[in-house]
Amino acid sequence: MSFGNRYTGLIHKYRDHLPVSDDTRIISLGEGNTPLIRLKNVPQWLKKDVDIYVKYEGLNPTGSFKDRGMTMAVTKAVEAGSKAIICASTGNTSAAAAAYAARAGIRAFVLIPEGKIAVGKLAQAMMYGAVTLQIRGNFDAGMELVKQVAEHVPVTIVNSINPFRLQGQKTAAFEIIEELGAAPDFHCLPVGNAGNITAHWMGYSEYFERGVVSQRPRMVGYQAAGSAPFMRGGPVAQPETVATAIRIGNPQSWEKAWELQKASQGWFDELTDAEILQAQRLLAMQEGVFCEPASAASLAGAMRDIRSGKIPEGSKVVCTLTGNGLKDPDTAISQCQSAVLETLDASLGEVEKSIVKHMQGL
Repeated sequence: MSFGNRYTGLIHKYRDHLPVSDDTRIISLGEGNTPLIRLKNVPQWLKKDVDIYVKYEGLNPTGSFKDRGMTMAVTKAVEAGSKAIICASTGNTSAAAAAYAARAGIRAFVLIPEGKIAVGKLAQAMMYGAVTLQIRGNFDAGMELVKQVAEHVPVTIVNSINPFRLQGQKTAAFEIIEELGAAPDFHCLPVGNAGNITAHWMGYSEYFERGVVSQRPRMVGYQAAGSAPFMRGGPVAQPETVATAIRIGNPQSWEKAWELQKASQGWFDELTDAEILQAQRLLAMQEGVFCEPASAASLAGAMRDIRSGKIPEGSKVVCTLTGNGLKDPDTAISQCQSAVLETLDASLGEVEKSIVKHMQGL
């Protein structure tokens, strides 16, 4: 029996693929190495012969894929001597920035839209000690402010316009290839700022160019209908959707995302909030995987395209689940009206009677 192979984060694992040196002080919380879960019941429910996997990024240290990029962004910020970082966020970026800043011993400033952030994400930013600034405006307004502030104050922007963010996030594609032994036929992702779909394509392309795989997947990005600039051909001034993580009207990785969509022969599409929430509940009830609403856009879109034949039977499909369901408990509970929640006397008779009732027909 051998010991001493403790996993210590994605920068350590993929050092040869990332812009770090032997002297770089790595800021890590053990991010990456998230499970790739093969769905068993959803394909049967669809009645389609398709191999579907979900990459559950909600099991990163702060509960979202943002940790992959933040470990690199904060590591490089510290290496450059920065004492503070800043970001605009719909929630997950603020949580990750705050956590990694705490780990590094530097200050984090996060700008969030007032009243438009899920409570779980707000709690994280505050508990990690970030200076949390609520603005009377949306994410896009916050992003513009962050860019302007960085021109006048010595702070490092850690949104996805920071190139090191995408370097960290590309490692998800490495992990998928290593587990499957090849790239999937289709990779489906939720799209907000479009940095993550760009980063995945970077990762697939690097392994393709190095000869690790012989093909790359078709990249498919899904947006919420009320926040779908890629489907509208330009920015959406007032984006609205229950999927707060992708409530972004002016994506910062616009051009890169269009380029990869064409290069991969993929596509963008949009989903209603109802479709997104249905997929979130289906995934939880059929597979035991609880993701936040925005994450479910990837599976909701994939299921629709599998039904229509746009994703053909026999395909191997990976859907990225970007965040944990506990990020937004209010939205989850609000759609569980049909769930069983009973209040009983603390007696054996009452509990037994309820259990027997609910076991009828099993």
